Amino acid sequence: MVIAMDITVYPVRFDFNICLTLRVMDVTTQTQHPSSPSTTSAPARKRIAVISSSVRDGRMSPTIADWVVAALDQTGGVEVDLIDLIEISLPDDSQLYPGGGPETAVGERIEAAEAFVFITPEYNHSYPASLKRLIDWHYQEWKLKPATIVAYGVQGGHAAIDHLRGVLAELNMITTRRCMGLPAPWESLDDTERYVPADSVTKALTSALAELSWWSDVLTDARTNRPFPA
Repeated sequence: MVIAMDITVYPVRFDFNICLTLRVMDVTTQTQHPSSPSTTSAPARKRIAVISSSVRDGRMSPTIADWVVAALDQTGGVEVDLIDLIEISLPDDSQLYPGGGPETAVGERIEAAEAFVFITPEYNHSYPASLKRLIDWHYQEWKLKPATIVAYGVQGGHAAIDHLRGVLAELNMITTRRCMGLPAPWESLDDTERYVPADSVTKALTSALAELSWWSDVLTDARTNRPFPA
């Protein structure tokens, strides 16, 4: 059986004006959310260890170290850790093995530092044994970090700088090109026994510390984001 059905088709009228009006209303009535204020965190302070290496009576290294610390304080954004080796006790050297030894009381401070300033006299055409022991008792703590050297002596301590450069290179450290050699600094003390060199010497220190800061930024990023090849 076939059922016939009548289907009536009614034309649909599209009212463009109504559609456009609704669209405009939709846009204009959207809720405007205020943008959140941007927050900029303060840059992290750079941790620089200043190592005063002489332990002899009448030593100049604490005086030179105070001069360096004052210069670092003026740069801003720096946290200085002054490590005086006369206050540091290390285990007996019989416990040393390749790559370091048991943990030391100063190891965490070296590990936390992002850069170093070594204050060293020149003794017998080199740097003192107290500094060599500190270096030998640590290994990973030094790795891939920058250092600058402030040496002193009758002729400026340049032999100590040259010897120390080679040792630091073996530890995968970067020594700044600008290092300081101070000839007879004991002749530039004021009435309070404070080291007061010529302006040109202070300017040279500022340049050396600026280079150290640059290397610190580069190597800190590299240690974090670029693993050193095995």
